[in-house]
Amino acid sequence: MAAMHFGRRIGTAAKEKLGKQKNIRAPWHDSFMAAVSRAIAERIPMVDLIVHVRDARIPLSSECELIQNYTISSLKQIIVLNKMDLAGPSALQAWMEYFRERNYISCGVNAHNKESIKQFLSLIQRQVRKLRGTDHANYTATVMLIGIPNVGKSALTNALHQVGRITAAEKGKLKHATVGPEPGETKDIRSYKIGSHPNIYVLDTPAVLSPKVPDVDVLSKLILTGAIGDCFVGRQEIAQYFLAIHNSSEQYKKWEKLSTKDNERFFPNRATECLTNSELHMKQKNQIPADHTQDCIVQDVRRTLYETISSFEGNIKCEDEMEALIVTQFTALQEAFHVPTEFEDAQDKVAGKLLNLFRTGRLGHYILDHLPSNIH
Repeated sequence: MAAMHFGRRIGTAAKEKLGKQKNIRAPWHDSFMAAVSRAIAERIPMVDLIVHVRDARIPLSSECELIQNYTISSLKQIIVLNKMDLAGPSALQAWMEYFRERNYISCGVNAHNKESIKQFLSLIQRQVRKLRGTDHANYTATVMLIGIPNVGKSALTNALHQVGRITAAEKGKLKHATVGPEPGETKDIRSYKIGSHPNIYVLDTPAVLSPKVPDVDVLSKLILTGAIGDCFVGRQEIAQYFLAIHNSSEQYKKWEKLSTKDNERFFPNRATECLTNSELHMKQKNQIPADHTQDCIVQDVRRTLYETISSFEGNIKCEDEMEALIVTQFTALQEAFHVPTEFEDAQDKVAGKLLNLFRTGRLGHYILDHLPSNIH
């Protein structure tokens, strides 16, 4: 499969770069991460419940290896597939069933959806009561969130804390865990109250990665989703990997209605006929070419991807032909993103904007891990 080839290409390039460094351990596993890993390990036996946060797009590849080193009852651990809004809902159900068949409690969560957080909080409360073996409300329980970088632990913590506050006094003392687009924003273990009767506190922990460099397939997915920074491979190569995945999927077909090919032929002035001169002027005035997150530019990008794939006559299963398609797409996307051709790093800018739209879910739903074939 061509997409796998592009993934292995960036995974291999990253691994070779890492291999040239003198450190035996991976560069991300510095003295800080080693100290954090020890601090988390010391607390594992003392907490009531562990929430193992994973990225719903890579349910296996985003596993936190630290947990593997400890014998933890499946009842004491909830596997949370966060960022479920970035993954396909039907495929996500299959993954949750996969974990349930292995006796794990599993759920999909969107940290930015209040109803999703309410359901997740209810699950935590039910599980805490079950582990404590009582419905009595006069006790305090501790829940620890564990995960690799950029799976959204701090966003989950903030959402749980906000939804779980009960009294007016608590509402006035809201504190926030640090959240950012780059991995590694959380620097220490912090406690936040998420429930009363019983009192439940959640520990937001810094992200931890294995000291060992993962295999090339896992490494490429961690880089693509942003769990590992882009510094080990060029952004253009990472964007090519995304395009190979996208081109191999059915996602582009959902954007057929955005195509202007036939519409322009029969209704050349259709887009402007419905607008008055003042409305058209305001629409053009409000557009900021440099801001690729605007809906109008995102729609142009989707349309460009649809038209380049639907008009491609080659075989996308062939690596060389897939590469030719991706070259065409980069050129077309440069126009869609309004990146001037005279820029020296024009393609790098296109790659960065494209990756941002993918990582924020603006370009569709994807699950990059394949469900193990031995599922019953």
